[in-house]
Amino acid sequence: AHAGSALAELAMQLAGRWPPLTPGLHTLAFEAGRVELLLGLGDARELLRELVLQADALYLDGFAPQRNPELWDDWLLRSLSRLAAPGASAATWSIHRPMRRALAALGFEVALAPGFAGKPEMTVARFAPRHTPQRPAGREPLAPGARRTVIVGAGLAGAACALALSRQGVDCTVVEALPGPAQASSGNPAGLFHGTVNADDGLHARFNRAAALATQACLAELAVPHQRGLLRLETRLPLARMAGVPGYVEALSADEASALAGTGLAHPAWYYPGGGAIEPAAYARAMLAASGAALRLATPIAALREVPQGWQLLDAAGALVEEAPLVVLAGGHGQLPLLGGPLVDLADELTLQRGQLTHLTEAPWCPPLPVAGGGYVIADGGGGVWCGATAQDGDLDPALREADQADNLQRYAALAGLPGPQGTPLSIPLAGRVAWRHEAPGD
Repeated sequence: AHAGSALAELAMQLAGRWPPLTPGLHTLAFEAGRVELLLGLGDARELLRELVLQADALYLDGFAPQRNPELWDDWLLRSLSRLAAPGASAATWSIHRPMRRALAALGFEVALAPGFAGKPEMTVARFAPRHTPQRPAGREPLAPGARRTVIVGAGLAGAACALALSRQGVDCTVVEALPGPAQASSGNPAGLFHGTVNADDGLHARFNRAAALATQACLAELAVPHQRGLLRLETRLPLARMAGVPGYVEALSADEASALAGTGLAHPAWYYPGGGAIEPAAYARAMLAASGAALRLATPIAALREVPQGWQLLDAAGALVEEAPLVVLAGGHGQLPLLGGPLVDLADELTLQRGQLTHLTEAPWCPPLPVAGGGYVIADGGGGVWCGATAQDGDLDPALREADQADNLQRYAALAGLPGPQGTPLSIPLAGRVAWRHEAPGD
């Protein structure tokens, strides 16, 4: 539609990043993250409840007030005023008198100005409330003036923080205790990413969908190699009750899913065309490179000390390593001792979970795309697979265990449609990896 306009190139960029039509908030990044569009798909009144921001400018374009009164009533305008920063501008093509009265009652200075696109007049306003309400403490920034941060940990979490903060204009230094990035829990050779489907589309489903779509976009932007597409078996719902969303997830019969998986699957499946599998370390390295963060490797941090200017990071001898007004701890369970003072209770609420995955160097079934459901299988690109994984809370054993490998091989056999454990090479040498993750209450 915009091919002949002066904005054809920008329109193509927007169309290329347009998300699947799933409800919720979608962040679209342009100009290497320097420009972001937060796109809300769904009921505007519901979405307003989810926004946490202070807007400098508001534009009201909810069609005609007479035809779409829900986007012009007092409740919606009051919601917008709660999101407006003092001095924020507001504008709309409409000169609807009740709307102007409502804006004035909410603290806007309202006036009429020459219109555009054939409109003789339009409404303009500036937010000048007599009283500025105090924002909830949970919505106040921790370090609002910080332009520099030190991030402890160079795994996926630390790399993602560095990329996000650098795109907000924050200068980042990443400190890592190990010789290279992503060598601890983020050092697994392969990992899955995909959204979830839930009948009521609750908070968990929406969060996972947003994370999966953001990962998909970031992998494309950073040109990170990865396996595209993922199947997740559905063992509870019949195919007739499975409804997909174009561009996000498709409901496949057992026969359709089997054709994609290259083996006979016993259940229908959800197919996520934008999901897949990645090497976490490669992803972490790409995010660190894109962030431009300074990277200090083989630099363990033994203690944090709060000072008037922010925080000091100390080594085991008490010597100063780094200092910054903002510190992000992103290094997993090894950093729990750093959570002193009032944060000790937070550390006590976290559950450490051990996971073991198994490597089959010669697999009887090597799927062309990752398959999950009661376990997972990811091809290693050389005729073998990674499969797993176990989950044991509070288990600190770093050694590979035969019992866990047998459990992973049973999962592999079930996914592959093999006759049972006897159909898998149980005599293979113990091979795989152990890693840990934290779980918060309610996870």
